[in-house]
Amino acid sequence: MPTPERTTLPAIVAAARDLLEEGGPTKVSMQAVAERVGVRAPSLYKRVRDRDALLQLVAEATVDDLGTALAASDHTLAGLARAYRSFAHTHPEGFRHLYASSPDLAPLQRASAPVLQAAREAVGEQRALDAARFVTAWATGFVSMELAGAFRLGGDVDAAFEYGLTQLQAALRRS
Repeated sequence: MPTPERTTLPAIVAAARDLLEEGGPTKVSMQAVAERVGVRAPSLYKRVRDRDALLQLVAEATVDDLGTALAASDHTLAGLARAYRSFAHTHPEGFRHLYASSPDLAPLQRASAPVLQAAREAVGEQRALDAARFVTAWATGFVSMELAGAFRLGGDVDAAFEYGLTQLQAALRRS
């Protein structure tokens, strides 16, 4: 008689994501994930090749969740940037992990679809990819600095973010 399943791949990935958010990538170990899902570490290897593969699955699940958050926005470039920022604040370690890993292309394409569509509407088909990269790069830089505590000169960071969005929109209208 086969041994009953005591955990699933989605449960393993969810546990790894929770551990990542609790303490960064160093907290994600096969042993810690196994304890979290209630099995012994060797049992994980039935579902996941190794820690690197697990971290890859975490990145892909995070991209999928980011895509869901972006799809739920108002689909303007400003709304998408706000949703992106909100996602990063809700999942700061997952957000950082996205840029420290290389998720598969398919989840990235799904997640970026709303941004590309909004960019098409803002600047047209010919420059849509450039505009999407411009907005994403600015938002990623801003949010990464914000999460790192780099804005220490005072002032209202939320207002600065909105100012940046206004300037981006004006620049794209001029292009």
